[in-house]
Amino acid sequence: MSEIKNINIKNKRAVVLFSGGLDSATTLKIAMDEGFEVIPLTFFYNQRHKTEIEHAKEIVKFFNLKNHVIVNLDFSQIKGSALVDLSVDVPKNRIKGGIKENKPEKAGNINDIPITYVPARNTIFLSYALAVAEVNRASDIFIGANYIDYSGYPDCRPGYLRAFEKMANLATKASVTGEINFKVQAPLLKLTKKDIIIKAFEIGAPLELTHSCYDPIEGLACGVCDSCILRRRGFEEAKIKDPTKYY
Repeated sequence: MSEIKNINIKNKRAVVLFSGGLDSATTLKIAMDEGFEVIPLTFFYNQRHKTEIEHAKEIVKFFNLKNHVIVNLDFSQIKGSALVDLSVDVPKNRIKGGIKENKPEKAGNINDIPITYVPARNTIFLSYALAVAEVNRASDIFIGANYIDYSGYPDCRPGYLRAFEKMANLATKASVTGEINFKVQAPLLKLTKKDIIIKAFEIGAPLELTHSCYDPIEGLACGVCDSCILRRRGFEEAKIKDPTKYY
């Protein structure tokens, strides 16, 4: 194996998968605080909650970032998910007991994958991120994947992220020629939603600009999808005022 030249030590760059949501905004700020020159990468994939794109733009403006990359895809042709197929309803009140009582489905329940799972979404997103990283000589890719308070998606699990990182270093010219050793970083992977919100608050991520809802109504959060319930409960447990505007 050729020796890694670490060409990015002087110009420390990272591509950050950035939806405009709570987790990705926190991840973006973490990467910035670690000294990376960040390249936010946002996807419009004909998602039901496309309002998140505008939130992403607002957050990029808030941080005065100049290199925001927005990629247009069309997952609606693939279907298979309530997030891209408008004929399929987004589950509501799936997390029984509301905010205070029951915990969401945990990572151990590997077969409990809701209809909001988008087939191969993170694999496609990370592949684009890898291409952007290679072209921009960015050694690190940040993703706001979470393994604790999440909806059961297989592409948010530690084994998957390790496998993608291994693949990235086998599949790119920059890695096989020894120029870059790509790293996939998921700093929120083992945090609860409460801990993510506390972290975001402490480091100055603009919580009021983030959007998490799977099924917004007139641009406002529905309050009862999985993502809204996890978010609301996280703010409640963190004892931080929830700035979300609910319908």
